[in-house]
Order: sequence, then structure tokens, then C-alpha cells
Amino acid sequence: MKRRRIAIGSDHGGLELKDQLVAFLKREGHEVTDSGAHTSDSVDYPRFAFAVANRVRSGECDLGVVVDGAGIGSAMAANKVSGVRAAACYNAALAKNAREHNNANVLTLGAGQTTLEQARPIVTAFLSASCQEDRHLRRVEMIMDIEAGRFRAPPAPSSPAKKERELNLSTEDAQRVTRRVRQLLTQRGAMTPVPGAADLPAEEVAQYIDHTLLKPEASTSDIDGLCREAVTHGFYSVCVNSSNVREAKNRLRGSPVKLCSVVGFPLGATAPDIKALEARKAIREGADEIDMVINVGALKSGDDDLVLKDIRAVVEACRERNALSKVILETAVLTDEEKVRACQLSMQAGADFVKTSTGFGPGGATVQDVALMNSVVAPKRLGVKASGGIRSYADAMKMIRAGATRIGASSGIRILEEARAAASGAHVADATGNKEGT
Repeated sequence: MKRRRIAIGSDHGGLELKDQLVAFLKREGHEVTDSGAHTSDSVDYPRFAFAVANRVRSGECDLGVVVDGAGIGSAMAANKVSGVRAAACYNAALAKNAREHNNANVLTLGAGQTTLEQARPIVTAFLSASCQEDRHLRRVEMIMDIEAGRFRAPPAPSSPAKKERELNLSTEDAQRVTRRVRQLLTQRGAMTPVPGAADLPAEEVAQYIDHTLLKPEASTSDIDGLCREAVTHGFYSVCVNSSNVREAKNRLRGSPVKLCSVVGFPLGATAPDIKALEARKAIREGADEIDMVINVGALKSGDDDLVLKDIRAVVEACRERNALSKVILETAVLTDEEKVRACQLSMQAGADFVKTSTGFGPGGATVQDVALMNSVVAPKRLGVKASGGIRSYADAMKMIRAGATRIGASSGIRILEEARAAASGAHVADATGNKEGT
């Protein structure tokens, strides 16, 4: 059995069974965090269910076990914690099903119905199973959508042909969306500020910026410097390669700056399960957000099923730990129709953002691409991250006016200097520098 980090707790009625399970789990080689109770004095089970569920939600522990008299009340309490899926199980078959079909992450047991001899195989089955089938992951995603208020009632049953049309936006529809966006851009001028959208002060611009360092040669001292800069200048986050997440997290500890990691970077040509594994590891080591690169080749080949599976695998990994998911399209190598399809698939997979570029492709963010992407995803309230080649305050404001809600840039300090200079009427020399990936 894979070694797990287990949070366990109980009320007074489940104390004896809980203590026995703690000893059992330690013998099996698991890392156990005992959340109490520690005495037989009467206590309230919701307190201990919450303590266990919160350790699972935060990522401190992989899975949780709570014991009370019946197991039902603790399941109800734990399920009030965002990101927790608690299941009361009375045999090993139910425990296995709860993990494989529902991706449950907290097991509750009733000491009044379950002996230690019965509990051991239940716990073993729960810890050994995992949820991997796409159809189950899709249904778990619906559960999470209900929790987040994103769930919409399913439409009436469709014929196979209609389902296929629902999955893929037609070329005609994509072209219609593109024409409309281009019309709007032409009417107001692609590079002209949207009426009423004034220049933002440096402090507000800083909260759009993911301060980025993705160069392959980035050293530990480079990462340390990036994090210091982000804290000093009040950037929203830092964005680093997944191998640098642990170092960055240590440097950012105690600050409000978020930590973003890229996955499948920069090509996107890895299998969905590998991307999901990389995302889970990055989140476990401290990442708050994941920017994943789609399988560009699959998109251009028209294999939307694979693209959807690819995105959904990472989205699910993010939702398990309440991390945000962003989907990098690499717009410079896509047609407008492919950009629209990629946005549609990102929405269908439940992503939180779509993103223009890696910064390592043939081109970066453009006003036209940001406006197009925003027109597609705005109804679902997804964010749009503009990245690649944004090196000035003017560049950043153009993207924000076009609909960007986040900016990925390695020139964040320069952008803020220019914003402050613009506010004071001073002049800052034009930014220069080599492409570093954003």
C-alpha cells in the first residue's frame, strides 16, 4: 500500500477505535496526524470532523478518517468544508467504491457499528483505491461545481449526433465569433483604450501580474530574488517551473504573494496523467495555481476528446486541493477557429483561466487574441491571462483593456516603474531584454 499522510480524529464515542486505528496505520507505515479527541470526556464531533477535513483541504494530509458513534454526523460536518468529499462506510466494498467512483478524501466510521477487525479492511480499501476513470472524474467534477455554485442542470437527452455537435464548436460558429470580435475591435480601434478604462495606478497593476521566471538556467539565487521582488512590489504571484516550487514556497512563506507553477511546459506534448501527476506534486509542495500547456498537436489534429481529457486531468488535480487552473493555448501557432475551440474545451473541462502563450513559442500575447478569448470565456466567467512579450506599462494596459484579468511578465518591475512615472509625468527609458518565457 502506498504510504499516505493521514489525518484522523474522533469524538469521545469513537476514541477507542480511533486510537486503535492510529496504531494500525503507523504499523502500516503511514504518517498519522491525530487531531483528537484525546480523553473520554464528552465532546462535540463536528469539532474533530472539521479539524480532520481542514487538514485534508489545506493539503497538509492526503486523506482523513473520522470516527464517531454512527459515522453519519461526522460525514455531514466534514462535507461542509470546501473541497472535502466525506463518505460514511460500513464495509470494504463501500470504501473502495467511495474512492473509485466518488474520489472521497475523508472516510467516516461508526464505532457503534464497526469493530477494529471490521474497520481495518475498510480503512485499507479506502487508502488503496483511487479515482481514475474519466466517467467518474467527470461526475466528481459536477459535485465540485455544485459546491462552487457553477453547476447547471443538464440538458434533455441528446442523440449521438447532437452530442457530437455539443462537444465541438462548429467551424461556422467559431468563424462567426471571430468576425464579431474583429468587428468590435475595428469599431473602437484594436490599440485604442476602451471608453472609460483609465490607466491603472501601479498598485492596481501589480495585482494583475504573475512575476515570472521560467528560464531553464534559473538558479536558486534567481528564484530567491524573484520572490523578494514579488513581496517588495506587491505582485499577485510568482510563476516558476515546477522544480522550483518548494524553494519559492519557502521564500514566500508568511507573505500574501501566491505561487504559480507551470505544467507540461513549454511544449504540452506529454500524456494527461503525467501532467496531472506533475500538477499534484507542485500543489503538494506549495503551488496555489497551475498553468498547464495543452496538447497543441491534438488540438490541431481535431482530437478534441484528447484535448478535453488533457485539460480535465489537470483541472481535477487542482480542484482536489483548491488550486486555480490556467490553460495555455500557445495562440501564435493556432488559427482563430482553433483558439475558440481551445477556449470552449477549457470551459467544458472546468478550468479557471485561459492563457495566451508560454513565451517560448513563435509569438506572445496580442490584443486581438486576448479580446477573442475573452469574448468566448466571459459568459462562463473564466479569467484570461495575457503572457509573452509584455514588457511595458503600455503593453500591460492594452491587454487589460482587451479583457485580460492576469498578466504574465518577467518585466513586472519595469511595468510598475513606468506606471509610477506616467502618474507623475516623468519619463522611463524603453524596456529592453531577452525573451525569458512568460
